[in-house]
Amino acid sequence: MVLGGLGTAVWLFVSGQAGTVDGLFLLLTALLVAAVFLLYLVFMIRREMESDAKPAVTPAKAGAGAAAAKAPAPVAQA
Repeated sequence: MVLGGLGTAVWLFVSGQAGTVDGLFLLLTALLVAAVFLLYLVFMIRREMESDAKPAVTPAKAGAGAAAAKAPAPVAQA
């Protein structure tokens, strides 16, 4: 989508259609689409880089705590 939007913008300039009112709006729309998808790609890349930098959380060891978690305490009724 980024390459398509930029390609459309270049084509509008090369063909001379960017000088018309309709061409100007089409040019702005194509550049907006390219910018939105480019910002999304940058966000995804940064988020992935941050998750790689953080250490992975290790699960708790199985033991007495695991047995207590399996059997809930009975509820007393009055």
